[in-house]
Amino acid sequence: MTPTAAPSIPQIQAQLRELVEYVTGPDSRAATAYQVELHVFRRVLALGAALLSLFFATRVATRPAGPVVTPAGPPLTSHGRRPFTYFSVFGKIVFWRHAFTAPGQPVVCPVDATLSLPGRCYSDLLREWATFGAADAPFREVAALLERVLGWSFSVQALETIASEDAGDVEAFFEQPSADPPPAEAVSILVAQADGKGVPLVLPPAERPARPGKGSPSNRLREAVVTVLYTILPYRRTPEEVAAALLREPDRPEPSGRPRPVNKELRATLDGKDVALERLAGRVQQRESPQIHDRVALTDGAAALQERMRNALPGFTLVLDIIHVTEYLWDAANAVLGERHPERTTWVRGHLVALLSGRTDEVVAALEVAAAEPELSAAQHTAIQRVLSLRRIGYYRRNAPYMRYDQYLERGWPIGTGVVESACGHLVKDRMEQAGMRWTKAGAHAVLDVRAVRLTDHWDAYWRFHRHRDHHRRYGPAPALAAPPEDQALALPVAA
Repeated sequence: MTPTAAPSIPQIQAQLRELVEYVTGPDSRAATAYQVELHVFRRVLALGAALLSLFFATRVATRPAGPVVTPAGPPLTSHGRRPFTYFSVFGKIVFWRHAFTAPGQPVVCPVDATLSLPGRCYSDLLREWATFGAADAPFREVAALLERVLGWSFSVQALETIASEDAGDVEAFFEQPSADPPPAEAVSILVAQADGKGVPLVLPPAERPARPGKGSPSNRLREAVVTVLYTILPYRRTPEEVAAALLREPDRPEPSGRPRPVNKELRATLDGKDVALERLAGRVQQRESPQIHDRVALTDGAAALQERMRNALPGFTLVLDIIHVTEYLWDAANAVLGERHPERTTWVRGHLVALLSGRTDEVVAALEVAAAEPELSAAQHTAIQRVLSLRRIGYYRRNAPYMRYDQYLERGWPIGTGVVESACGHLVKDRMEQAGMRWTKAGAHAVLDVRAVRLTDHWDAYWRFHRHRDHHRRYGPAPALAAPPEDQALALPVAA
């Protein structure tokens, strides 16, 4: 490969003058705003490629002074120049670096470490843009968008590889102590939630049948266990206020001063509940502080999940999600009264207020009486016994220790799993269950990890962390990477 000369400064200045002349001259007077904007954008991309080529040519022109040595080897001697292909947001750029080697030693290009060049041909900025898109949209759509904007094509396989590699430091990033500034008000409740959502996985070859039957699926659902951790201020409510909100009563007063979760962390894993909750417990230790007075763990009524939450978070009070409790009351009302009975909502409201007031035994007794109503037909008795005794009454009895809602409301605790259920939909379902999607386990994990970073507003902090760790893996220790110049400029105080 023959080195190609980078554009000179006069050539770049000429390009810039031509662009200025275009937007102010006769060629643009008959053009629409769309045409001018597109033309300028394409010319700016070309100008950016020329400037970046000049940057690299300037940086690699000078041969390193003094002997080049490696920590574990002898001094290296010059080995000519080696090309580096660099795909940037401006396009493909090739430049040549001074190379050094010695017998038995690999070839070293010192400028690679100085510039913190990536291990593959794609630039860090281009990788970041690609991964940001892949966290939210299918790889094919990301490839199509990048081609539309930048003017050159990407393969889906390349984007999948980029996302997988760039998710590699998410675990280490979230294991750091929280660097978020303390809130203006002291948040005193630490809340942990967990739930699950299915992800369609492609069966690995070893698990596929030798001869699939007609209509046999090539995939299966694997549960992604989603965990949420956040802090929040107390918010005291009465049982009547909560019941009115849950039943969406039209004349209920609008809540005022309702606090929002602070420093919310979302994670999802396909490695099972034990792994998810062990990781959650580790994050709890990182989040502990003298400000925390109460610790609440919210789950649905799944016994396996509740047991693991108790074991992983022994200092937390387990609370049963009130939404599931309310749904079971509606099922019971349908069985006892029928779906069109005019008193059905009143019946539900009365029992719901009783539950929220801590009178779970009273509600269980009322359901048992309803199930034994003598005026019902044999078919009705069978249906009600099936719905109430087996599913609802047993559910309330088993979960009674986690249904002390009167105490929870008095202390201002959250009693619903809406945050984690929203995360199951937003973090997992919205990305992983789009039409026709099938995932390998590794590919799903990578996307879930980078999506968790994006949804928790840690994107810029993660990428600084990831670039620094990647530099360390590739070239050894390096000083902490500063925020990009544009971020520093935006952070400057505005003069009065």
